[in-house]
Amino acid sequence: MASYTATILWERAEGEVFSDSRFSRGHSWAFDGGVVLRASSSPHVVPRYSDPSGVDPEEAFVASLSSCHMMTFLYLAAKRGLVVNSYEDQAEGVMEKNASGRFWVSRVTLRPRIAWEGDAPEKSVIDDLHHLAHEECFIANSVRTEIRCEPAV
Repeated sequence: MASYTATILWERAEGEVFSDSRFSRGHSWAFDGGVVLRASSSPHVVPRYSDPSGVDPEEAFVASLSSCHMMTFLYLAAKRGLVVNSYEDQAEGVMEKNASGRFWVSRVTLRPRIAWEGDAPEKSVIDDLHHLAHEECFIANSVRTEIRCEPAV
């Protein structure tokens, strides 16, 4: 078993009123490796008080799914003796209301573009690698969001 931590810190600015909900949504995420990121609510959710330069939870969710899929894919490709030179994904999450009227990230579409050393494997091999990567991705196994993979050829 493994344990993962993050320290999330928000502080009210001096003189900033809180009870009127007009406070900054900007905060920080600190991780055990020393990386600290500026974070905020999404400008799509709280337009006026969000910090658009910060990573919002919805973006982080999409990035986590994409990153996990990629790392699993790379591992599986290496196990098969395939060499990947680069992997780029323009992942996209869609937020909408569920049947109860609550917002959720209902779908994440991964659009990986892979550059291979030498000739690319057959499409069936690449499709199999993506299928297995999805099946083995820890993050994908942890959510109910639909995850689609539409690799570019």
